[in-house]
Formats: sequence, structure tokens, C-alpha cells
Amino acid sequence: MTVIIGMDPHKRSATIEIIDPAGTVLATGRYDTDNTGYTEMLTTAQRFTDRTWAIECCDGIGRHLAHRLVHDGETVVDVPTKLSAQVRVFATGNGRKTDPVDAHSVALAALHAPNLRRVQADPELIALGLLADRRDGLGHARTDTLNRLHRILLELIPGGARR
Repeated sequence: MTVIIGMDPHKRSATIEIIDPAGTVLATGRYDTDNTGYTEMLTTAQRFTDRTWAIECCDGIGRHLAHRLVHDGETVVDVPTKLSAQVRVFATGNGRKTDPVDAHSVALAALHAPNLRRVQADPELIALGLLADRRDGLGHARTDTLNRLHRILLELIPGGARR
């Protein structure tokens, strides 16, 4: 049984709702997008072995979470904002926007829309990640070298160096 995890993403938080193929709500939650919150959200989702993440606006505000999930081996589909807005209006009877209602409408849209775009790993983001890791490594190497040099200079100066 494939469950759909609808997500309403924001910069610092994400609201999710997990539904089964019949549309029954199995779990909900709001999580921070830092490492701790992301891990908690992933742990909640991993209770269900066969799952698909449906994220609203994967080319915009949901991009960082979508690519993070794809990198972790999750299946992610992009739900267009217009589609989730239409579902929200028909599902709730009004157009009120709240994070839980948005997550629900994204999940329902993914459940009933057959040809949503699957998010793939972006080669440009992978290259940028490698460059960022290399830059961090160079920074650490520079700091280590300066610390070793400072330690050697302290040993060479009688009585130690002044502060």
C-alpha cells in the first residue's frame, strides 16, 4: 500500500500529512527544516515502507527539501501550486490557507493526479555541493596548518609567546 506524504514547505518549517490510497489521514505533523526536524520528519515517514512524497512547488520554496529527500533515496513528486489550490477549494469548501489544509490538499492532489513530475537529482546542485564541501575542506586544512605553525613557534620562543 503506497502512502502519499503531502508537504507544505516553508523556509524554516514543513507541515506534512500522510494519507493512504483511500484518502484516510494516517499521520500529520509540523517539523523544522534544520537537521533535527528533518530527521524527525523522515523517521515519521519511515513507519510506512511504500511511500511517495508530494511537495508543493519543488522549483520554488520546496526545492531544498525535495532535493534533500531525493538525495536520501526517497521518491518525490512535484505538485503544482495551482493544482493544490483547486483541490483546497473543492476539499474544504473555501479558499482558506493554513499549513495543515495546504498539506492535505497537496496529498489529495498527488493521490488523484496521474502524471505529476518526479523530482530528479539536479546535477548542478550536486556540483555545487561538491564545491562547497571542497571549500569547507580547504578552510579546515588552513586552520589546521596555522594551528600547527603556532604550536611550533611557541616551542621555539623561550618562555612561550605573549598573548
